[in-house]
Amino acid sequence: MLYIFGGLPGTGKSTLSAALARELRATYLRVDVVEQAMRVTGSKLEGPEGYIVCYELARQNLRIGLDVIADTVNPIQITRQDWRGVAESLEVPFVEIEVICSDEHEHRHRVTTRVTDISGLALPTWDDVKNRYYEVWDRDRIVIDTAHQTVEESLMTLRAQLGMKRASDTGSASGLQ
Repeated sequence: MLYIFGGLPGTGKSTLSAALARELRATYLRVDVVEQAMRVTGSKLEGPEGYIVCYELARQNLRIGLDVIADTVNPIQITRQDWRGVAESLEVPFVEIEVICSDEHEHRHRVTTRVTDISGLALPTWDDVKNRYYEVWDRDRIVIDTAHQTVEESLMTLRAQLGMKRASDTGSASGLQ
């Protein structure tokens, strides 16, 4: 199963996706880690390089039967399609999950007070987040609003949504098995 997370920085996407990965004991792919490691080696990131590395790591882990959690901003339709393509190429199910924080004050607070857990990573400013190009999703997905929820509450909401999706999509490429 491929769990495709997306959402702006500071919404709680990494916290929630990491919590799900721990619970499922799934492979956890965070594009920020990959891209920062590439920067450390002197690589210039001018496009989708980090995403491409993550797609291939996901493909390899799915091929050997592991669940994969993909933690990326996933801001445009092409990256979302490419993630779906990874799962479809292996005929494994996937689910798309957008994490939002609907309270702008809370979102801003998170962005301006958070500390990175990735050595050397420069976090975006609030202006960076507000001005980031982020396309509206064009497909059904699970939406988790983390505003005014603890991580555990958000994870419980996600579990419930995944269960409802499982009931409606059993056996399909876009649902859970």
